[in-house]
Amino acid sequence: MSRTPEHAAALRSALARTASGADAGELARATEALVARYRSVAPASAPILASRVRVAAYASYRMPATHAALARVLDAVAARGLAPRSLLDLGGGTGAAAWAAAGVFASLESITVLDQVEDALALGRVLVADAPSPALAGATFRRAFAGAWPDLEADLVTVSYVLSELDERQQDTLVSDAMRRGRTVVVAEPGTPDGYARVLRVRAALLAAGWTLLGPCPHEADCPLAPGDWCHFAARLERSAEHRRLKGAELSYEDEKFSWVAAASPGVVAPRQEGATSGRILRHPLKRKGFVEFQACRPDGTAGREVISKKAGERYRRARDAEWGDTLP
Repeated sequence: MSRTPEHAAALRSALARTASGADAGELARATEALVARYRSVAPASAPILASRVRVAAYASYRMPATHAALARVLDAVAARGLAPRSLLDLGGGTGAAAWAAAGVFASLESITVLDQVEDALALGRVLVADAPSPALAGATFRRAFAGAWPDLEADLVTVSYVLSELDERQQDTLVSDAMRRGRTVVVAEPGTPDGYARVLRVRAALLAAGWTLLGPCPHEADCPLAPGDWCHFAARLERSAEHRRLKGAELSYEDEKFSWVAAASPGVVAPRQEGATSGRILRHPLKRKGFVEFQACRPDGTAGREVISKKAGERYRRARDAEWGDTLP
């Protein structure tokens, strides 16, 4: 059973403790600067988390959403039967992916987070001090630079919300580094057209290397979505009082939009068998009296409308519970 809710609550508590010791005005100004930077799609010319206050602002403003997105992604990876014992997070900053992985995979025994910003790593160490799982509480946060990562290997390598800060050559190098070090690689990016374009480049590299896609695609053909459309999903998360204040928000929740791809190196999982894979739900389902309508990506490489009526019995009952991003019943 996923321990994500327990880890999400523990992360919120840890973030609240760290935010309580920071100057509110400095946090607000740093958050505004981060919002402006993350809305830009240009590669970063310098580290974005360039000061302790920016690191604290990032943790309060972005870390809960990143954690929520990665938890949904890794839940889907776990559904393919994977139970990694080791995690390596490249460019992991304050450790959002580490928290997500520890909540999803009870099998984890070791976690290593690599990043170039020591202040981010230092905060990551503070946040996991009272983490609810031994692997997370004992996680290693180590300073390292892209292109010069230490010679480490892991069952699972994550690269989350990092590629947007790099040019295409750097992106390709980072993905190659992840593939050399991991038996399974997960890449997540913001759920925007440019974020999905980066995910498609990663997908192409994974397939070219002979890796097996784990998700979200139910096929290994070209993306069937029409030009102007893009594959993305959403994770709903609760906002703490501090989170709402920093964002100037009134709602007690938000929906984090993300795009992702995951794949396993040859031999880690069995290749897809024809007829054994369901489709992926691409939009919020329309639930009407007597039927549920979906937009779905199908195993045959097409995408479009799927309707499951009450006559389908058990399949219809499962369809009533299905959500955007789930596999199609």
